Amino acid sequence: MSTNAPAKVGITDMVRGAIKMVPDLPSMARHAPGMIFRSPDATRSIGLVFAKLAAAHPDRPFIRWQGETTTYGEANRQVNRYAAVLAERGVAVGDVVGILAKNSPTNLMVILAALKLGAVAGMLNYNQRGEVIDHSMTLLDGTVLVHDPECAEAFESIGAEHLPEHVLDYAALDDAARDKSEADPAVTATIPASTTAFYIFTSGTTGLPKASVMSHNRWLANYDGIGGLAVRLRPSDTMYVSLPLYHNNALSVSLGAVLAGGACIAIGKQFSASRFWDDVILNRATAFCYIGELCRYLLAQPAKPADRGHSVRVMVGNGMRPEIWDEFTERFGIDRVVEFYGASELNLAFVNVFDVKRTAGFCPLPFKVVEYNDDGTARRDASGRLRKVRKGRPGLLIAEISERVPVDGYTDVDETEKKIIRDAFKKGDAYFNSGDLVRELGFSHIAFVDRLGDTFRWKGENVATTQVEGAVDGADGVEQSVAYGVEVPGADGRAGMVAVKLVDGADPDPKAMADHLYGRLPAYAVPLFLRFVPEIETTSTFKNRKVELRDEGYSQTGDDTVWVLSGRSDGYVPYYEGYTDDVAAAKAPR
Repeated sequence: MSTNAPAKVGITDMVRGAIKMVPDLPSMARHAPGMIFRSPDATRSIGLVFAKLAAAHPDRPFIRWQGETTTYGEANRQVNRYAAVLAERGVAVGDVVGILAKNSPTNLMVILAALKLGAVAGMLNYNQRGEVIDHSMTLLDGTVLVHDPECAEAFESIGAEHLPEHVLDYAALDDAARDKSEADPAVTATIPASTTAFYIFTSGTTGLPKASVMSHNRWLANYDGIGGLAVRLRPSDTMYVSLPLYHNNALSVSLGAVLAGGACIAIGKQFSASRFWDDVILNRATAFCYIGELCRYLLAQPAKPADRGHSVRVMVGNGMRPEIWDEFTERFGIDRVVEFYGASELNLAFVNVFDVKRTAGFCPLPFKVVEYNDDGTARRDASGRLRKVRKGRPGLLIAEISERVPVDGYTDVDETEKKIIRDAFKKGDAYFNSGDLVRELGFSHIAFVDRLGDTFRWKGENVATTQVEGAVDGADGVEQSVAYGVEVPGADGRAGMVAVKLVDGADPDPKAMADHLYGRLPAYAVPLFLRFVPEIETTSTFKNRKVELRDEGYSQTGDDTVWVLSGRSDGYVPYYEGYTDDVAAAKAPR
């Protein structure tokens, strides 16, 4: 827990933030009703919001890509052509369009085409391979799969039996769309807000991905709340997005902010620390979205004129570490940081509306911060009820579930139920377990502290320990493994570490071990530390031992041998002094 976060939020902070909002009050007034009156039965959807903007401002810039501009009108016509292709292949309200793509204008327009038909955009993570992406395809059960030729390796690893009847690559899609209608689909004006908009994949403790559900109604809460009330873009603004479009920060928060302001979205193909500001300048961006790792990598770059040669005034995202907040904003000249806290499956979000430094922001919806167990569950007292922690103390964040604040959850009802805490404070109530540790600061503000449970966060992605364990256990010479996340000073989230019990007499090769893991896990999930232990407990106290291993980290390993990940080319090497400094400075792994 950082000591740089404020101990509490006071009235002075709130007044100062309110004063900064004054120039944006007219636009904020347009979005405030959307936070108060959000009927799930209203015919209000993402596709309709976009279509209305395109009709009202057809010549306004909507997408920038490598410096080139596509207007709202141009994009809307192409979106409608794509929608006609999907409709011809049987896509209707409630059907799923799987999308396996890297960032590009085509990716975004395919997403909008699916949404205009009332279909679900199933956002596949292109880092997945083999059985993991097969599992994701099974969860989607899509009518159509659209795939980007740049995702060939992921696509080719999908088993034929998991592919839908209709599969289109970009060339086939564009060819089919060439002579299609440019008119808005009639169904777009009829889609209720309760309709599912996205399946966004998130890792869980099962070891395989879960598809979290996002309705149009919940996306519209981001559109009005984070976009309209907090980010407050103007039509002249451009939001630069280098995070993948399957990431909620890009798909919901950034796109929501762009459409809320009638602004432009500049799509970066992928994040590059060395070229970031050059791309921002090329695309004339005045805002960008981030995760904490992105900010740390930018700070680690040598100073150059582009650091201040841009026009960015606001940034939105999550995971900005309190200890680098001031350094980052001063070096790069950022006026406002709209830090927020949320999760794909969570039924509320906090956002830094009042520009209070080093906080995850404010939420008007009902939540509690309660005592917790080491395994991430809420702790019950002798009467079976939960107990709140005092303000300023770390506790488990839980969000109240009600008709006003429902839970979309996952596609798997049983997995959703596992996250719900029933009879928490009184009989019949229900709360959603965020799995995260926070501190309540007053005035409905929080500071993020850590993730709890088996899943940990690294490089902006959730990593399931059981998925890592499954990959390690399949390596030559490994008898059993336990995976967990460990803190690295100066780095965001927790790096992967695995305690490994070898088969008697085994002598694994460090390069072969790395090759094996890179072949079975996304790069962000490959563990940085391997600790070779003589035994791993398998008794009923196993979870407690896992907590002890996590607490010991890489610095209290006794006589155990520890390897560290150097990168794809060198594989693992013996632990050396200064390795964690290299990780924090993004020098390792390479």
